[in-house]
Amino acid sequence: MNQPLAYVHPQAKVAKNAVIEPFVNIERNVEIGEGTWIGSNVTIMEGVRIGNNCKVFPGAVIGAIPQDLKYSGEDTSVEIGDNTTIREFATINRGTKASWKTIIGKNCLLMAYVHIAHDCRIGNNVILANAVNLAGHIEIDKYALIGGLSAIHQFVKIGTHVIISGGSLVRKDVPPYTKAAREPLSYAGINSIGLRRYGFSNEKINEIQDIYRYLYVKGLNVTQAVRYIEANMPSSPEMDEIIAFISRSTRGIMKGYTRIPGNTLNTLLND
Repeated sequence: MNQPLAYVHPQAKVAKNAVIEPFVNIERNVEIGEGTWIGSNVTIMEGVRIGNNCKVFPGAVIGAIPQDLKYSGEDTSVEIGDNTTIREFATINRGTKASWKTIIGKNCLLMAYVHIAHDCRIGNNVILANAVNLAGHIEIDKYALIGGLSAIHQFVKIGTHVIISGGSLVRKDVPPYTKAAREPLSYAGINSIGLRRYGFSNEKINEIQDIYRYLYVKGLNVTQAVRYIEANMPSSPEMDEIIAFISRSTRGIMKGYTRIPGNTLNTLLND
């Protein structure tokens, strides 16, 4: 749709049925797919690829150069999958030569004031609530939900079907299917409500819960727990995914929750 009050660079490729509202700025080397709506005062910078039927709300800035002092002008990109919604004033930076691109999957919801830094990779059906802030090189797998005002450290990995409490500081990797809460961020059970919502049976949920009992409840360290699980529990795609996630973790996984005994807490407070 031709909007005379918007600036669209002649080299940008915008689908004929995409809607570009007034005061939008679209730079060169941008592609926007069929049925996508770009709200007023959005800025889309070089190297952005936006899929079909996306919605980008007013004030968002997509494809700005990384806030990384190592970035030296290399030609990098942002890729956004179909049916993804980006709400007001979200910012998404393009990649660096570390991976050359920042990727947002399909069917994602990025709420207002979300920031996604360079080289992040966000899977399909991910929800980032208001003012979630992602540093560089973060990986979030499909169907994860991150609560508002959470801040995630660079290079952290978050597994599939994870839910993280609002206001969290995420410094360690968060394994698949879990709930994460408290400070410091800790295991708070498995995401049973989310798993039921996406069709997991009670038997499968119980199986995942049994795996995490050995990881977080039985008093074993991670190495001991993984050895026990591999030796004594029946193999399944979910178990394989959990074990593979732990083996790939470079920052270490979040810890189990440890309650401070009352007498110890009183001693600490009275010192």
